[in-house]
Amino acid sequence: MNVPLDVYIQKLVDVFEEHTDREYAEWSRNYLRNQFASLGVRTPIRRKVTLQFLKEYGLPLEGERKELIFVLWNLPEREYQQAALDILVKVKKDLTPNDVTWISELIIKKSWWDTVDVLAPHIIGYMFQKYPKLIGPFAEQWIEDDNIWLQRSAILFQLKYKDQTDESRLFAYILRRADSEEFFVQKAIGWALREYAKTRPAPVKQFVKEHSLKPLSKREALKHLS
Repeated sequence: MNVPLDVYIQKLVDVFEEHTDREYAEWSRNYLRNQFASLGVRTPIRRKVTLQFLKEYGLPLEGERKELIFVLWNLPEREYQQAALDILVKVKKDLTPNDVTWISELIIKKSWWDTVDVLAPHIIGYMFQKYPKLIGPFAEQWIEDDNIWLQRSAILFQLKYKDQTDESRLFAYILRRADSEEFFVQKAIGWALREYAKTRPAPVKQFVKEHSLKPLSKREALKHLS
């Protein structure tokens, strides 16, 4: 990053505002159930603009990374939270175990599937794989937490692990939330099982057969299995 942080943020805001689309902003607000404001920057454009911005101004310095992410997270328009995630994905290889605490705060702040489903498998999942000792202090607590987005994150953090999935942990977490009435938890269970079935279909089939899952979870889990 070759400019002061406040200038860096303002330049990013200026670039995003150049690509607003009122019609798409209205559609986006409705899509996210009117929970968040929107500039109307379409996802492919947002990613392209963010990438170009990072090429021009560089990635945030380690000491300013957290502050930048939280400033973007606190802006009202949803595109800024999504840009924060784009940046986190770019720097995830440089993150340390000390970063997990503040990153996990993003799960429960302005929570919705569009942010949690990037945080859990792509950022936190990466960090848990790199630093497995973090799983106990974090994921073990999340699956028991009352917050459905923490529960969802505990279920989904292994989504991209494939043959490195800790099957016993995945199944155990699912069983601990199998009776949840929350749509986003039921959906996460089905999604996690469906994804793992691409690697090991037989254990998933057996697990679904032997345990009582909500219809949505079961349907999602078996969607691509004969």
